[in-house]
Amino acid sequence: MNKSKRILIISAVAVFLLVIAVIIVSGKDIFPDKKHTVGLILTSTKDDNGWNSMHYEGVSSACEQLGAKLIVKENIAEGTGDCEKAIEELIDDGAEMIILSSYSYPLEAKEIIDRHPTISFYGISSEYTSDNMTSYFGRMYQARYLAGIVAGMTTKTNEIGYVAAMPNNEVNRGINAFTLGVKSVNPDAKVYVKWTDSWDNAEMEKEAVNKILSDTKADILTYHQNQHNVAETADSMGVCSIGYNKAIEGLSEKYLTAAVWNWESLYYQIIREFMLGKANSVDHHWYDITDSEVIGLSEYSPLVSSETKTAVENAKAKFAYGNYIFSGEIYDNKGTLRCEEGELISDDVLLARMDWYVDGVVILE
Repeated sequence: MNKSKRILIISAVAVFLLVIAVIIVSGKDIFPDKKHTVGLILTSTKDDNGWNSMHYEGVSSACEQLGAKLIVKENIAEGTGDCEKAIEELIDDGAEMIILSSYSYPLEAKEIIDRHPTISFYGISSEYTSDNMTSYFGRMYQARYLAGIVAGMTTKTNEIGYVAAMPNNEVNRGINAFTLGVKSVNPDAKVYVKWTDSWDNAEMEKEAVNKILSDTKADILTYHQNQHNVAETADSMGVCSIGYNKAIEGLSEKYLTAAVWNWESLYYQIIREFMLGKANSVDHHWYDITDSEVIGLSEYSPLVSSETKTAVENAKAKFAYGNYIFSGEIYDNKGTLRCEEGELISDDVLLARMDWYVDGVVILE
């Protein structure tokens, strides 16, 4: 083979590899004649301006970028059996990947997931995984910890309120991390938790705010709910708040910051994984604040001091060296030692066995 022919072949191979690389980097389906179909199940409507709309927008944007078809099932309440029905309907409609966007879905749909081993499932829950079921989440507890620093350095009364949906691993983990953040800068502070027993109940959330404010001296409120009722109620009463899910507009400077999600970034990663034939290759995807854009804090209010911002950045920098939040000597709120000096609470415990509260948490009846 002469030199010119060898050069031509090498050039052709280089061009081919470059084209493949561009396709992969751009996120386009590397099998253009194959239209992948993704199913998404929501507890409310895709335009609820809260948890569900954020997931819909994230999945929809990722599917559009990756060239996948999206089918959505809305208003599928947890614990009703409707999730299983929605899964069957999505499979009948051609869904090859199904996203379960609420905490209880994966466990209640366990049997039907097992009956469809060729369908790839991704769900927000750590309590059930299988060969075709992967859990996904961000380490939101890291953003909660940073938000706790903001609250701990801003409170004047050393009492902070926390309106929470229900005591599962995810919610408990967030409460504990927030409280550890508070106490890292303000050891005398307490976090008062009031349950609503619902992800989305405006009346119960407002009642919880009133209960906290009547029973404590809380001057800052935060929450783990699908909507922003707590922040809006607090703002109307002249009380500071820290938001969740996404930053909301139209509130006063007493809205200090928010622990926020970037679902588009997360969904792009897992849908692309599915489309590249690598679906369910791990049990858990748990994205870190230091190496992804999935979680973080929103912009600060002018009420947040420069000293507080510096403390947050210093704490965030430590995350790069490991999960130091749940490490060292940690007592629960009943006086039991849960983690000794030099120890680290494992991800297994954080994901599936966080059924206790750190010192400083007070549960209101």
